[in-house]
Amino acid sequence: MQVLSYGGPRLFSVPSQALLHGLARAASHLVASRVERIANVCDVAGLLAARRARRLAGYQLFRAAGRGRGWLRRGGLFGYFDYLSELS
Repeated sequence: MQVLSYGGPRLFSVPSQALLHGLARAASHLVASRVERIANVCDVAGLLAARRARRLAGYQLFRAAGRGRGWLRRGGLFGYFDYLSELS
């Protein structure tokens, strides 16, 4: 006779983690979009736009070489604030 184990906690933990991750990502995107808008207004010399263009060009080369995805989102949850390193 086999013992059937109940996998209820494991069944609901993965979707709940994905939901929390999605909500945290949406909240950080809302905050980052407002900060990015302010940073773009304050960017007189055009450094942020030039840096963004260089990063996207590098990403296209990286992707053309067959490398993996997720290269732009380094830094975890607050990786969106990487572009502010030029201002400090």
